[in-house]
Amino acid sequence: MSTQIRMTSPDNPIVLGKMGSTYGIRGWLRVFSSTEDAESIFDYQPWFIKRAGNWQHIELEGWKRHNQDLIIKIKGIEDREAAGLLTNCEILVDSTQLPALDAGDYYWKDLMGCQVITTAGYQLGAVIDMMETGSNDVMVVKANLKDAFGIQERLIPFLDGQVIKKVDITAQLIEVDWDPAF
Repeated sequence: MSTQIRMTSPDNPIVLGKMGSTYGIRGWLRVFSSTEDAESIFDYQPWFIKRAGNWQHIELEGWKRHNQDLIIKIKGIEDREAAGLLTNCEILVDSTQLPALDAGDYYWKDLMGCQVITTAGYQLGAVIDMMETGSNDVMVVKANLKDAFGIQERLIPFLDGQVIKKVDITAQLIEVDWDPAF
């Protein structure tokens, strides 16, 4: 585990995972990691959750791999009932802890809200979510209200060079080679 930084809440929160169901009777929980390497979620500390509108710092007592699952023990959580109250809580950290990326690489959080236009200039809408399909990532684009094709949402593969022609994070713009009717 990395050195813990003491904070009361993250300045720039980003979701890195989610707490799952309880494991056993001593307060352990399954954890689902959104990091590329699942165990990397433990490199980012401190963890926070937001419950009833309030930030709560979560301190790990330990973690381990059990079969295909990662399970965690949170300090102060000693039984199944207390652990169960944390099921489905998102695990957040401060995004400033994330490593810098090489040119041409993007964090999904940086693509959220970007306007997507075709190479012909048609405005498809804004990125509202990203999905991992196994073969490639997919942008979920919410169409503009007055979309000429009556489409509400588009799924556009994030294939650099093929579909994705240009990404300008500063201008919040993604240019794609995509049929607006699809």
